Amino acid sequence: MKFITHEGIAAPLVRTNVNTDDIIPARFLKSIRRTGFGKSLFANWRYLEDGHTPDPAFVLNQPGYENASILVSGENFGCGSSREHAPWALREYGFVSVIAPSFADIFHNNCFNSGILPIALAASEVETLLKSLAEGASRLLVDLPAQSVTTRDGHVFRFDIDPFKKNAAMEGLDNIGWSLSHKDDILAYERRRSQEAPWLFPAA
Repeated sequence: MKFITHEGIAAPLVRTNVNTDDIIPARFLKSIRRTGFGKSLFANWRYLEDGHTPDPAFVLNQPGYENASILVSGENFGCGSSREHAPWALREYGFVSVIAPSFADIFHNNCFNSGILPIALAASEVETLLKSLAEGASRLLVDLPAQSVTTRDGHVFRFDIDPFKKNAAMEGLDNIGWSLSHKDDILAYERRRSQEAPWLFPAA
């Protein structure tokens, strides 16, 4: 899915060091498919002890945040194990972007492969957003070409992003998709190498 701009409801998750087991607890990792994890997102926080009843104290269960598509949280988001299920769960729930002061490296890369745009802002800027959002649900505009996040009252936050990852997100390409976009070049290289070093390409 291509990411150019997105305007949506933002939800404040006022926690630091949110790990991948917080995002999708290990007991739900029973499939290698990308679907079926949205209902278990933040399960330990989202539901009461029976595992089914929504906890009214959790932000995503509070009025106004039900359809949030942008998550704003604290530093070191996505730490812990390298499970891809974490961004899969976030994406299936409906989140297309996560804003935090910092991300765990593997989670950060997995986001780009799962259709989620991770945005790192200064800690002070995230704190400003969290305080504003805690006062009530609001919308944010994420503009990837401009590398900006704009609040409803017009405040603009700028973010940096790796140029390659930016282009891949705007083209809707994960690592496999990016490789396949160079299929003709890859085939041409293999044909050339098969002539230069035929021993590398034994006959079938």
